[in-house]
Amino acid sequence: MKRDFADFWNLMWELALGVCAAFALLNAFAPPQDLPWKPLDLNHPVGQATGAKVADFQVPFGAAPEEVAGATDACIQTLRDAGVEVRRAEDRNDGGFCQVQGAVTITGGAVTPLRPGGLIMQCPLAVRYVIWDRQVLQPTAEAIYGSRAVAVNNFGTYSCRRIYGSQDVQDRPSEHARANALDVASVTLEDGRTVSVLEDWSGQGPNGTEGSGFLRRLRDGACRVFSTVLTPDYNEAHRDHLHLDGAPRGLCVTGPRA
Repeated sequence: MKRDFADFWNLMWELALGVCAAFALLNAFAPPQDLPWKPLDLNHPVGQATGAKVADFQVPFGAAPEEVAGATDACIQTLRDAGVEVRRAEDRNDGGFCQVQGAVTITGGAVTPLRPGGLIMQCPLAVRYVIWDRQVLQPTAEAIYGSRAVAVNNFGTYSCRRIYGSQDVQDRPSEHARANALDVASVTLEDGRTVSVLEDWSGQGPNGTEGSGFLRRLRDGACRVFSTVLTPDYNEAHRDHLHLDGAPRGLCVTGPRA
């Protein structure tokens, strides 16, 4: 009986050592973007744990001020560590579901400028934008056009409304009502050309099939960074922009709706 007990504990000890060794190897050699306990680095490729790390900065609707401050301060520090200039913006409360908590504004630094600038957005959305810029937009622009992107032209982030501007109280609030969505209209490249969602999505615009392919690659990459990605294929309301948001739910539209 005593021997059986000793054998059991020896086995548990060996298993524990094995687990510790496996963890050490994983910690040393696995890509940090795939490990949830490693800090988020905006220069790393999008990994298995990237989404969860960004979500750690998210605050629930109506969260206490101290919870908002803690998460937002950590989020801002992550952006600044990546060379992005960002300032804390004034939170906004227009009543009902139209409330922005943890608001920030990207003011410059190592990021493609948003035009118009000065947008307020939830800090996790700013993080998602920087990741998309570095890991999707710039590499795609270089690969297809051999030119860097110099501006992301947009229709804004905040709008106090329900989805599609609906007046039906049964319809859910838009993520724009919390400044948790960005509408991308076009991208301006260093060589002077502009690739527009409205004109180039179909492949019949001034940039031809190359422009369409560029926008679709931006869409595909965005689906790995943002929760919801809506395109002209989704409905008429999105004919002229890519809707990118950080909603808890996820929807990536990669083709026409059935």
